[in-house]
Amino acid sequence: MHYDVFNGDADGIIALLQLRLNEPRKSQLITGVKRDIQLLERVPKDDVSSVTVLDVSLDRNSVALEQLLDAKVPVTYIDHHLASLLPRSEYLTSHIDLSATTCTSLIVNRLLKGEFQNWAIAAAYGDNLVDVAIRLSKASGHSEEQDKQLKQLGKLINYNGYGESLDDLHFHPMALYQKLLAYHDPFDVIADQSSPYHQLVEGYQCDLLAVEQAETLYQSSILEVCLLPDSSSSRRIIGEYSNQLVRQQPDKAHIILSKRTANGEKDEPQYTLSLRAPLSQPHSAGAICSVFVSGGGREIAAGINTLSLSGLNDVIALTEKTYLNGPVQTSG
Repeated sequence: MHYDVFNGDADGIIALLQLRLNEPRKSQLITGVKRDIQLLERVPKDDVSSVTVLDVSLDRNSVALEQLLDAKVPVTYIDHHLASLLPRSEYLTSHIDLSATTCTSLIVNRLLKGEFQNWAIAAAYGDNLVDVAIRLSKASGHSEEQDKQLKQLGKLINYNGYGESLDDLHFHPMALYQKLLAYHDPFDVIADQSSPYHQLVEGYQCDLLAVEQAETLYQSSILEVCLLPDSSSSRRIIGEYSNQLVRQQPDKAHIILSKRTANGEKDEPQYTLSLRAPLSQPHSAGAICSVFVSGGGREIAAGINTLSLSGLNDVIALTEKTYLNGPVQTSG
C-alpha cells in the first residue's frame, strides 16, 4: 500500500492535490491539524510499499524516516522546512528547498512544469508568499479579480488547518483534500456554490470577531506580541491573523498567542505561539522556534505548540536579538 503523508494546511493539501491530479494513485492518507507535524511515525512498518511526504519537517520525522529507509521502503520527500538530518539512502528521493521564497506546492509546481500552476498560486498565497504569488499570477495572465480569488482560496484553505485538535477545524484536512480533488482548477471550486470554499468564507468572517479582542502584551521597535481570547475561533484564526499583522507592519516580527485547552500535568496555563519574521528580514523564524520544545517551522513563519507565559520572555529575547543582530545560527 502506498501512503501519502501531508501537512493539513494549504501548502500540504495543495502540494498533494497537484501530484494526484497529475498522477492519480490509490493511497492511504495521513494528515492532521497544521501543527501536527510528526506524521511519518503513523505509517505502519508492514503493509507499506512506498511513501510520499509533503510539507512535513524532516528533522521532526527523522527517526521514522530512517526506519522506513532501513526497511527498504522507497520514500519521496518534498518540503521546505529545516532539514539538517537528511539521510543518505538509495531509497530516498528528496526535493527540499529551504528558500524563504518557496513552499512545498511551488516545489511540486516546478517538478510538474507548471501543469497546475493556478493551484500553486493559491498555495503560495496561503503560505503568505504574497510577492511570489503575485508574480506567478501575472505571468499566468490573470485579471485582478482572478488574482484576488486565488488569494482568498489559498488563505481559507490555510486557515482551516489551524486548531489545537481536529475538533477545532471546519473540515478535517483529509476530507478537505478529498473534496478539492474533484476540481481540476481552483476557479471551479470558487464557482461551485456548494464547494468547501463558501463554507470557509462564512466561518472565517465569524472568527474574525476574535481578533477584535486581542490583547497586546509587549511592543518594541522590532517586535509586537499579542494574546487572543480563549476560544476555538482564536485557535483557528491565529495563523491568518499573524500573516495579516506582518503585512501591515513589515519591519516588525509578530508573536501571537492563543490558550490551549489541554494543559496536561503542568501547573501553568499553556499557550500555542505563532511567530512571523519581519517581511523586511525574511529569515530565522524556524530557527528561533526550534530552540524550544515542540517548536519548529521555516524561515518566515514558525510556531511553538506548547509554551507557558513564563517561557515567553525567552522567546521575546531571542526574537529581538535575532532581528536586531542577524540570523540565528543552527547546528547540523
